[in-house]
Amino acid sequence: MATQNQSETFDLDGETTVNRLGFGAMRLTGEDIIGPPADEAEARRVAQRAVELDVDFVDTADSYGPGVSERILSEALDCTRDDLVVATKGGLLRNRDGEWLPHGDPDYLRNAVLCSRDRLGVDSIDLYQYHRPDPDTPFEDSIHALAELKDDGVVDHVGVSNVSVDQLETALDIVDVATVQNRFNVGYREEADVLAACEDHGVGFIPWYPLGASELNDDVAAAVDEVADAHDASQQQVAIAWLLGHSDVTLPIPGTGSVGHLEENVAASALELTDDEMAQLDAVGEE
Repeated sequence: MATQNQSETFDLDGETTVNRLGFGAMRLTGEDIIGPPADEAEARRVAQRAVELDVDFVDTADSYGPGVSERILSEALDCTRDDLVVATKGGLLRNRDGEWLPHGDPDYLRNAVLCSRDRLGVDSIDLYQYHRPDPDTPFEDSIHALAELKDDGVVDHVGVSNVSVDQLETALDIVDVATVQNRFNVGYREEADVLAACEDHGVGFIPWYPLGASELNDDVAAAVDEVADAHDASQQQVAIAWLLGHSDVTLPIPGTGSVGHLEENVAASALELTDDEMAQLDAVGEE
């Protein structure tokens, strides 16, 4: 049975400590994650408020905007701070129709890292993640490129995203992998084998789409609502608290473009679910 909030922090690669509840900056962009947000000042305020609330792990990607989220973070925050980890991702392009297109060519990744570094205004990127494996590029070639960038001091930590267990194992044979970012939430458990592998290897697991609002079937939604009512909490807060309690290696990064929603999400880190509530949510999501 899972125990709620077993640890409040996690050590990336065993050396860089972050609070386990982070902030996802994907929504600091325009509609459909394309272009600038309607109110850039408000977007910067959301990022600033996150850090004020002791969030010290912020996740973005070069494809958010594209480039917009990274730029806004650099304008809102001092991304060079020693007490702040700003993670970004590369290897996923956006075309004019808004489609997400994997592109893992090593030369492209090397250039993408340098562009992200310039937009963030840092000498080295705290955590650089390969956004999605490219079926047209050998996975090993893409990871070797990131390993070389780490050796060159351009990135401090390497992560992978949207990978299988086999791909994670392959990456681990090439470079120290600090994090995996895969889809996972209280209503979607199909990546549980990857989470288990992360636990075995001491790798951080960043669940994207952590709230899973549109993925809750009736049974899961009813269970979440019951727990939420017992704590006078929102469904979203329960979803975050469940992720934090489900595993010591999970690093949820709920994203929003609203200060109010941000504050509500961060408050979920103080929500203590009972063992029975955790077991109830565990069971209903596995049916």
